[in-house]
Amino acid sequence: MPRVQVMGRDAIAEAYRIETDAGRALVPECLMGGLRPCGRPSHQEAYEWIAAHRAPLARAVATLAGGETPRKPYDILSLIDRTAPSSCP
Repeated sequence: MPRVQVMGRDAIAEAYRIETDAGRALVPECLMGGLRPCGRPSHQEAYEWIAAHRAPLARAVATLAGGETPRKPYDILSLIDRTAPSSCP
């Protein structure tokens, strides 16, 4: 099973930060649609959704790191620069 670690939530981006062997990325909460209609998912719901989708998320991050665009709906993920200082712990 691929390694996908949740690194917390980015409130400004309304996304969760994840780290895989290929890099770090933001997973927008809108991908988790349907978990909580008309609202954002709870942390627990988001972590469970990410765990359930870790294989396609890891593939999408690897695809992005390779300079290509992942398949929909994962094409809206964005890489996070590993060298940029983090504003969150």
